[in-house]
Amino acid sequence: MEIQRVIIDQLKQWKDSPRRKPILLKGARQIGKTWAMEAFGKECFEHYAIFDFDMRPELKAAFSLSKDPSRIIQELSLYCDVPLTPGKTLIIFDEIQECEEALNSLKYFYELAPQYHVIAAGSLLGVAVKKRHMAVPVGKVQIMRMYPLSFKEFLRVSDAKTYHYVEEITQAQHLPEVILNKLKTEFRRYMICGGMPEAVIALLENQGMQALDRVLQGILDLYELDFAKYADSREIPRIHAIWHSLPSQLGKENRKFIYKVIRHGARSKDYEDALLWLEEAGVIYRINDISKPALPLKAYEEHDAFKVYACDCGLLRRLAHLSPSTIMDPTSNYTEFKGAIAENAVLQSLMPILDDTTPNYWTSNGRAEVEFIIQWHDEIIPIEVKAEGNISGRSISVYNQKYQPRNRIRFSSLNLQYNCGMLSCPSPLAEWFWKWIE
Repeated sequence: MEIQRVIIDQLKQWKDSPRRKPILLKGARQIGKTWAMEAFGKECFEHYAIFDFDMRPELKAAFSLSKDPSRIIQELSLYCDVPLTPGKTLIIFDEIQECEEALNSLKYFYELAPQYHVIAAGSLLGVAVKKRHMAVPVGKVQIMRMYPLSFKEFLRVSDAKTYHYVEEITQAQHLPEVILNKLKTEFRRYMICGGMPEAVIALLENQGMQALDRVLQGILDLYELDFAKYADSREIPRIHAIWHSLPSQLGKENRKFIYKVIRHGARSKDYEDALLWLEEAGVIYRINDISKPALPLKAYEEHDAFKVYACDCGLLRRLAHLSPSTIMDPTSNYTEFKGAIAENAVLQSLMPILDDTTPNYWTSNGRAEVEFIIQWHDEIIPIEVKAEGNISGRSISVYNQKYQPRNRIRFSSLNLQYNCGMLSCPSPLAEWFWKWIE
């Protein structure tokens, strides 16, 4: 099954850029980084050569004696069956965290050999760099972030006809009921499998829910092994504790992260490093409260008040042991956690289009809370997320009365419309919202 990934389009733009730098591709484990690099090489180059430093540790010798790219290319050519030709061959350094000299060499490829197309990636790259005190050639590489499949990518392969219909929508007006129902069904399926490519394939190939959950559990087990492999020994139990507390944290009506949910008497200073580890690994998003919605949002973050979401709604569902049938039934009564899954899925749609920045959220003295606040160009937009069609609640109204934003958004299961600055948008269309705001 062929899954088209948005990042391939980004890589194509990089390929043709006159001021191209080597790419350092970051992202959580199992999201398809290696697949994306190889697919890009196959589609856009005559040849591609992949050098995996974990599988072939002998490759490190090519970087140990010289930093000169021409010398490195000569030695690497002995390890591959294709010519390493500038402009015609994509050079891939995979699992680059296993070779610090290779990571450092990216600086010299930029300065001395920019004619080569070089892209590097690694498992838990941010964590490994920090643990081993490795130097990243800042300013000499382009950091590119990759995410699990968003719903837009999922829909393109699960229901291409509906995807193309949505792509053609130019105005915020009611969708035909048949389109809206298809979107809601596919969005529920997406919340079941999430955006990990192997899980998506298991669902779309109708391998069955048991097979799907085995895939997701396998990824969760792999993450647990990563905790032990890459984290300091004293942090391992704390990382485990935070990770397994996510369903409890998000199952509360107020989803603010509470340390005592992890363990009675837990203190922030004891768990901050573990939280940072999970962030660096790309498996959680930390969403900070803001004191007021003003430009730039980063200047008004409250770092002692935050929410934590999983990088993937399918992994969160499996971590919570929530059955697929519960998600597929719109009448299921799983209260607060239904909202948590919906918020996590919407967040996954927003992350790839927010220029590598996480949203914030806003509270007002316990009277109101707006799930996400985003900085969209020079505008601050409040976003409310409702799991179904029940839009009762006054949080967005309280925010509107206090700050009078030009645009505000409500994601729910209701139909698409724009009225007096309020975009009411079906949650499946979160990734397209920018097309319909004024």
